[in-house]
Amino acid sequence: MKPTIYYTACIIALITCRGFADVSNGPFDTNAPKQLQDYLRCAASNNAGLKAAYEQWRAAVEQVPQAKSLPEPQLTYGYATESTPQRKMFDAMQMFPWFGTIEARADVASAAAKAAFKQFEAKKLELFYEVKQAFYEYSYLAKAISIANENLEFLKHFEQVALSRYVTSTTPHPDLIRAQIELAMMENRLQALRELRPAIVARLNGILNRPTTSDLPWPEPPDYEQISIDSEQLQTIVAKNNPQLQALGYEIETARSNEKLAKKRFYPDIGVGLGVDSGMGDDGDDRIMAKISLILPIRTDNYKAGQRQARAQLNKASQEKIQLENTLAAKVRRVLYEHQNSDREIRLYRDIVIPKAREMLVVSETAYQAGTIDFLSLVDAQRSLLQYQLEYEKAIAENAQRLAELEMLAGVQLPTLKEMEKK
Repeated sequence: MKPTIYYTACIIALITCRGFADVSNGPFDTNAPKQLQDYLRCAASNNAGLKAAYEQWRAAVEQVPQAKSLPEPQLTYGYATESTPQRKMFDAMQMFPWFGTIEARADVASAAAKAAFKQFEAKKLELFYEVKQAFYEYSYLAKAISIANENLEFLKHFEQVALSRYVTSTTPHPDLIRAQIELAMMENRLQALRELRPAIVARLNGILNRPTTSDLPWPEPPDYEQISIDSEQLQTIVAKNNPQLQALGYEIETARSNEKLAKKRFYPDIGVGLGVDSGMGDDGDDRIMAKISLILPIRTDNYKAGQRQARAQLNKASQEKIQLENTLAAKVRRVLYEHQNSDREIRLYRDIVIPKAREMLVVSETAYQAGTIDFLSLVDAQRSLLQYQLEYEKAIAENAQRLAELEMLAGVQLPTLKEMEKK
């Protein structure tokens, strides 16, 4: 196995172990993924954008042995058409770049390959974030439809209550009409949610590189988990592990090596070779001559421009890294706030608002049957419960999406409270 191919195979094995250790729990059906791990594995195997980034890295790796190689030797052969003592001439010449040029060139290619690998890692993290974003949206839609169905049954029950009271003349006709309007509105809302499913499925299929019209089963709902980390810890993790920052670090290294390489152009390339002149030696023998040649760097303005260009590229990469650090620091704080805010909303709806809303609905129905409140108050209690249930499920989905975004920025899986308690 050639060294480059072996190096590539080893790296890919490393990527597989690091990147997909959390998504390799047994076989799965690629035509019917349900769990998030199934989606991630399918995307990692099939996404065209990730494959393109991988091939970009492979191309950069193959540049390293090319940078280390010497120029091809030059062979010259001459033959005189007239009869002369020197009928044939043969020259062989090998050019050697100035001392340190090959090393500098190899450093440029090696740093560029490392940067391409980090870009590949960044692409993989972006892909996983995109998958999670769509997966949690799909999961929320499933919950929203289930909640809408449940509330539709509530409204059908209320319609029957209003009808029975109307028959006994204890409820005016407008109450029955309101019940029927609310029922129609809920049926319309439920239909709108159902019609949203093909659009989300098409988005997921596009990420997974599947036909957009392929069916996807409803996903398994995500578990709500809090992360155990504060803002300063997270900023440190991002600064250390974010692959885009690491890629820019290697681009700075590439630019430094390019600057060093530009300085080498002020020195000559040296050629060493042999020449054979047929019949030009003593007694008509062939004459062998050692030869040396120089490529003289006299176009100094050209080389100075190359040096200035390399320095400008170094400054550009350095400033880009500073800008990305500032952008990531601000983004991490914003996303962490949104994640923590969704934590508060989840606890608020789960522990206080939804239980109280259910209690209010039960009390309102009892009061309506007793004739102490009007039908509008009953409907308002039902609407509130529906809204709170949807907001609770939305908060869970957004919490998981923000956690996925934080992990994309951090480049690592963030520890949850349960994981920290086990330690």
